[in-house]
Amino acid sequence: MISATEALQRLRDGNQRFVDEIRSHKALTESRRREVAGAQTPFAIILGCSDSRVPAEIVFDQGLGDLFVIRVAGNIVAPSQVGSVEFCAARFGTRLVVVLGHSQCGAVEATLEELRRPSSEQSHNIAAIVDRIRPSVQSLLDTPLANDNHALLHHAMRSNVRVSANHLRHGSVVLEQLIQNDGLLVIGAEYSLETGVVDFFDGLPE
Repeated sequence: MISATEALQRLRDGNQRFVDEIRSHKALTESRRREVAGAQTPFAIILGCSDSRVPAEIVFDQGLGDLFVIRVAGNIVAPSQVGSVEFCAARFGTRLVVVLGHSQCGAVEATLEELRRPSSEQSHNIAAIVDRIRPSVQSLLDTPLANDNHALLHHAMRSNVRVSANHLRHGSVVLEQLIQNDGLLVIGAEYSLETGVVDFFDGLPE
């Protein structure tokens, strides 16, 4: 079993390769495909946004069988996402969970727009995503950040990541026990669309 700290270092190293444009393709070979066909042992769980510009395997320079990726608009945490994380952590012994947000997140931006100008025509399904993000960003509109759209979106995205990570840490008996007894680590991160750099900023081990 790979520890959370070792898994985190693998992600850091892979992201650096991605940024430096020296990506490794060894994990995409035919032999690797055959190797993982019978079983998987992902070393990290990534709960990320569905944004087409943020594919976790690419930005972390990983290949087949390396990452257990859950993608949903706004990297929100609903029961199905919690269950997916529980499944991987309990079944495969994966000890690192990363909630991966990103700059210019459309779901967060849409939530801020809805809070400022509520719409009666919004799809019920999209509203369900907005309602998940709303509690993490609403209070920011009562601060000076409300006058700076760029800064507001940045802080709102990070707040949403923190709330999602905290939900995983404290909203599941299974995950709480793995954190307390088995070294599971849940951290929050931001991917920059502009630079390609992933900044791990929440829940890092001391």
